[in-house]
Amino acid sequence: MDSDKIKGVVVITLPPPDNPSLGKSVTAFTLTDDFPEPPGESVAVDQEVQQPNNDHLTLPPNLPIQAPLSQRSIPLSRELFAGTPRKLVFVLGIALAAVYLYASNFPETIRELRRSERNDDDRPSSFLFPLYFQSELGDSSDFQLKLGRTVRVNKDDLGVRFNDVLGVPKPSKLISASLKSDSSAVFPVRGDIYPDGLYYTYIMVGEPPRPYFLDIDTGSDLTWVQCDAPCSSCGKGRSPLYKPRRENVVSFKDSLCMEVQRNYDGDQCAACQQCNYEVQYADQSSSLGVLVKDEFTLRFSNGSLTKLNAIFGCAYDQQGLLLNTLSKTDGILGLSRAKVSLPSQLASRGIINNVVGHCLTGDPAGGGYLFLGDDFVPQWGMAWVAMLDSPSIDFYQTKVVRIDYGSIPLSLDTWGSSREQVVFDSGSSYTYFTKEAYYQLVANLEEVSAFGLILQDSSDTICWKTEQSIRSVKDVKHFFKPLTLQFGSRFWLVSTKLVILPENYLLINKEGNVCLGILDGSQVHDGSTIILGDNALRGKLVVYDNVNQRIGWTSSDCHNPRKIKHLPLF
Repeated sequence: MDSDKIKGVVVITLPPPDNPSLGKSVTAFTLTDDFPEPPGESVAVDQEVQQPNNDHLTLPPNLPIQAPLSQRSIPLSRELFAGTPRKLVFVLGIALAAVYLYASNFPETIRELRRSERNDDDRPSSFLFPLYFQSELGDSSDFQLKLGRTVRVNKDDLGVRFNDVLGVPKPSKLISASLKSDSSAVFPVRGDIYPDGLYYTYIMVGEPPRPYFLDIDTGSDLTWVQCDAPCSSCGKGRSPLYKPRRENVVSFKDSLCMEVQRNYDGDQCAACQQCNYEVQYADQSSSLGVLVKDEFTLRFSNGSLTKLNAIFGCAYDQQGLLLNTLSKTDGILGLSRAKVSLPSQLASRGIINNVVGHCLTGDPAGGGYLFLGDDFVPQWGMAWVAMLDSPSIDFYQTKVVRIDYGSIPLSLDTWGSSREQVVFDSGSSYTYFTKEAYYQLVANLEEVSAFGLILQDSSDTICWKTEQSIRSVKDVKHFFKPLTLQFGSRFWLVSTKLVILPENYLLINKEGNVCLGILDGSQVHDGSTIILGDNALRGKLVVYDNVNQRIGWTSSDCHNPRKIKHLPLF
């Protein structure tokens, strides 16, 4: 019976009687017991005898219908330009002009894309870190202007010594060491402001790896963790104290020790076998410790883990307001341009390109992400300014030519110069203006009294109250205007601008009043530098490109990092 099975069918369609000249059509089908192929993989045989009649042509199911060759539509491009070469020339002209304008306005982007495509397989990768928000720690005295630097000391003022074992530290005179005039450490920040908090991440340290939560700080050189060496003055911290072993201690002859101690006066102690340091911050807080080397377990942007040795501070003596912020964190993640910073250490070994980026979300719950390396740097849409290069200062700084409140310019003529230095400091909670710019801003803010906001009598901060308690900045932000910092050129159209929205520079204190999150910089340093803290940097991806000596930013919700290598439509 198998031989009697029907193997195929041939369908012959005759022409209509009234028009036999159309000819007949033949369609063949092959029958099989196998399962049918997905659409698009079966084969139908259409044989055309003379001229087939489309109205009677039968095609197999699940196959795309194709019109006969004589009836197929002209492609859209041919239909548009058929008989009208002027249209084709016009469209091609517009396309060439667009490519020329893009290439002329973003030449660096084109070069970077070509370079990234050539080196994509062997270039260093990036590390990605989640960020967390530390809030409700107390009043504004819990938050400081970081800008940490090692202090200058005499050779007799070298901190504690770890001899054969990590024993009890001897008293150190470093705590009271005075700073030279070029240091940023002056007075602590005070005021009655409900805190916005600090942003922190975590790093796995030691073997077995243990998480330590660190405040991210682009204004500090050294990464340090509170440690049990033993600890003479430490904050509560979030993790148990890091406990170093004797083999972890870094020799005073190490090149990074020399970098940390470059501000020390006199010769190094010949009898010392360790590298002592002290970092003193702009609010007079300090951290005293010794350099150690241990394993860091870091996660690449592709999710894989790697272990590598890094040098950091074993901090056993913290003083000042710094202790107040160490309730949810265990130390500082130094991200400056200094050689001892973590990104610089990784870049010097070819692990990453020396690029740091952070994105601090503007959401009330906080958060965001931090990356080391250049995988998450957008190739377009960034506003870039040149980074000032100073051999003695490792801060991320540039120069601003103008600041506007709305459309009203604020004075920058502090020292007879039309430009002021601006430091980007993720370790500072608030933003600091020069004295002249600050008081002009306060004067312009008097206009909000017309909307029912009453100025509070306070010698430290500027706050306003209403008849009812203010729950959110959103309730009052429409009474205020954005601040615009202009960089590069004085001409508005060709300059680079950074906009600080009212919801970023305003905050609500615990009394339910709205307060100004911009303070007078002359109260904490010499007043010649504008410092952009966390509140001014929220809602932006900020990139510190140490390879090309530039600082960039773009607006972002900071929820998910995007790894983009190619331009759209290319």
